[in-house]
Amino acid sequence: MMMFYFSFLSRMPFGAAEPALTLKQYALFFERDFYRFLTWRSIMLGVHVTVFCVLIGYPAALILARSVEGRWREAILLLVVLPFWSNALIRIFAWTMVLRTDGVIDQALHAIFPWAPSLGILYSYPAIVVGLVHSFVPYMILTCYISLQAIDGALIEAARSLGASNFTIFRRIILPLSLPGLVVGVILIFVPTVGAFMEPRILGGTQSIMLGTVIEDQFTEVFNWPLGAALSFTLLAIVMLIFAAAYPLLRNRLKLA
Repeated sequence: MMMFYFSFLSRMPFGAAEPALTLKQYALFFERDFYRFLTWRSIMLGVHVTVFCVLIGYPAALILARSVEGRWREAILLLVVLPFWSNALIRIFAWTMVLRTDGVIDQALHAIFPWAPSLGILYSYPAIVVGLVHSFVPYMILTCYISLQAIDGALIEAARSLGASNFTIFRRIILPLSLPGLVVGVILIFVPTVGAFMEPRILGGTQSIMLGTVIEDQFTEVFNWPLGAALSFTLLAIVMLIFAAAYPLLRNRLKLA
């Protein structure tokens, strides 16, 4: 609430001069194409990261829930949550050692194929996506795993006994019943990715400028907290509008589930 109040101030509320209440900070977002362009880039980054997390996380959760049993399942689940126990900054800097030219990937590749070109992608948009997918894919695995684990196996066996193929069972039973976990995973990944600033700044180089990095600069470099707060709440409003627009579709799908 305090930051929401700051977003309507003309200047920092510290010092002798009293700040005035104004909408100037919000008006800047609509007056400058720069902010709208960065908002679009941040949203597209959120879409790309979320899509990759779905493509990686959902099949992993499906295999974990339906094909792995016993202590192997517990061991793999532990490996999934293990990254949460390490500092995010350490994980990101570890990726710089992997993705840079002549990094871990390049050395392994050139040890097998000495003539192969470098695969170093550090300081690029793909490097940002890789870092964010690594950070957030455990959320998708865990939320989907919980939904998939709750599906009654008797439903699948009944469908199979009636002659349904594996694809039909997945399309008509598994996917609809696991949709709530998938939706929760999408929300948990998309929202923080749109406002991410640490991964873009460290892994992105010249591609690092997102709205999240600009907001961080307003708080830590420029000390223009009112503008940083206004940009933050504007981004939050845009994300909420996106989910509000998607709500009718999600509601129908979840009803079917």
